[in-house]
Amino acid sequence: MSEKIDFNKPALSIEDQIVLLTRRGLSIKDKIYATQMLRFIGYYHFSAYALAFQTGDKTENHHRFIDGTEFEAIVDLYNFDRSLRLIIMDAIERIEIALRAMIINEMSVPYGPHWYMEQAYFEKRFFHDDFIKKVQGDIGYDKDPSQMRDICIKHYYETYKSPAMPPIWMVFESLSLATISLVFKNLNHSDKKRIAGSLDIPVAVLGSWLHTISYTRNLCAHHQRVWNRVFTIKPLVPTDPKLRYLKDDLTPNTKFYAQAIVLIVLMNKIYPQAKWSENLKKHISSQDDDVLHKMGFPHSWLEHEIWN
Repeated sequence: MSEKIDFNKPALSIEDQIVLLTRRGLSIKDKIYATQMLRFIGYYHFSAYALAFQTGDKTENHHRFIDGTEFEAIVDLYNFDRSLRLIIMDAIERIEIALRAMIINEMSVPYGPHWYMEQAYFEKRFFHDDFIKKVQGDIGYDKDPSQMRDICIKHYYETYKSPAMPPIWMVFESLSLATISLVFKNLNHSDKKRIAGSLDIPVAVLGSWLHTISYTRNLCAHHQRVWNRVFTIKPLVPTDPKLRYLKDDLTPNTKFYAQAIVLIVLMNKIYPQAKWSENLKKHISSQDDDVLHKMGFPHSWLEHEIWN
């Protein structure tokens, strides 16, 4: 590990940012447009996309732009990634709502609307007390009802004196996908198996995939780069005979291509009428092979069964 140094980079005005980019070889023909983009995108956020157009060598000129690179090309890549995130969020929203509904339906009918308050319905390793504290924080349990933001939770506490917590269908409206996927992961195995069975997906695979898309959702919600990211939380590659056909599409599983496969499988099971993969395919196909390669797309991806 190299020796650490003090941070001493100054903040640059937009005018100086344009000078720096030009000095590094970026062609900026319309400085008014460039000024607008840098003002509302931000230099640091913009530079994440600029890296793909720089030499990236080991010399002090590693920020030098490849000859002929134009400012608009970087903005186009930024816009592609932004639209990709919106398409991803469309799928994850539907999956998240479906997951809530499946857990509520499968657990509340046999065990009652307040089953989540009992440790008995979770695996012994689950820190149930911490979970309840998390739920209480998310729904504003300690607040005066008039100060509660969620109208359903507010209605519950203004109308009912017990139980101390609202029913699961109200609570789930206030919880994040990450927390809901954690609930699924820690349910007793027989209940998880019943829920996963409604999608015809093995328990371990569904648990892994939900964790994966929860991470991806957070990236999209915080406007992080998706297109050439190496994903640190990766989807499990299924060995079940029914899903074995996905092995090649999920190997390797560190790039967006694997994330796309997971979303397609889940969307095809939950909401096939949406034809979500067609929207994704149309958007992806607008890019050249170099961009697709950095996203993990194989050369003949359109010929794979999952896309047809």
